Amino acid sequence: MGKSRQPNRWRTHIFEEYLVVATAAFGILVVLASMSNYFAIDLSVTRAVQTIHFAWFASFMWWVSIVGYAPQIYVLVAMVTVLLFLIGLRWEAVMTLTVALSAGGLVELAKVIVHRPRPGADLVNVLQQVNGYSFPSGHVLTYTAFFGFLFFLGYALLKPSPVRTILLAFLGSLVALIGLSRIYLGDHWASDVIGAYLLGSVWLVISIYIYQWGKTRFFVRRPQSSTA
Repeated sequence: MGKSRQPNRWRTHIFEEYLVVATAAFGILVVLASMSNYFAIDLSVTRAVQTIHFAWFASFMWWVSIVGYAPQIYVLVAMVTVLLFLIGLRWEAVMTLTVALSAGGLVELAKVIVHRPRPGADLVNVLQQVNGYSFPSGHVLTYTAFFGFLFFLGYALLKPSPVRTILLAFLGSLVALIGLSRIYLGDHWASDVIGAYLLGSVWLVISIYIYQWGKTRFFVRRPQSSTA
């Protein structure tokens, strides 16, 4: 018993430390971003990324981002939520919807606080003009929180199999590539992306804690986890 609890305590300690460090880093970045439209490193990163001129790469970056726009993201969240509910994973459905909606709220709140303009066409190649403020990237935060939570559910509830491996690889790739996509398309600076990854990952960890706390308290009549 003692040995089995030790790894759990260690993981909890690591997650708690990450929450503190990531929250502090995001707070510092918020202050700096509110004082500057972009950093020198932002301009260097975007120009370096945009030296990739392959047509297939530009199309690929566009497709990575397309899921995060309305109405696609709303339809996807609704479909996943309904699917989870119909197969009996009701608490998972509630949490998935909550994570997605709250991620959107966090994005809007942070954008209003920082008021940072998006990259200008006079500085970088803006392949796709988007309205609104730049910091943090809404796509990156949403992908990190929403797809990250689905990654967690897939890992926790599905038995090891080729299907699970493909699913996790797909979800993980979306989270990893969305930051590069937003920079390449000229919609965000690298610091916008980093800020979104920080805030999104913090909210993801908190959401997982809430999910684990509530899974034995709400909607208890559901299929047993395949890892049980």
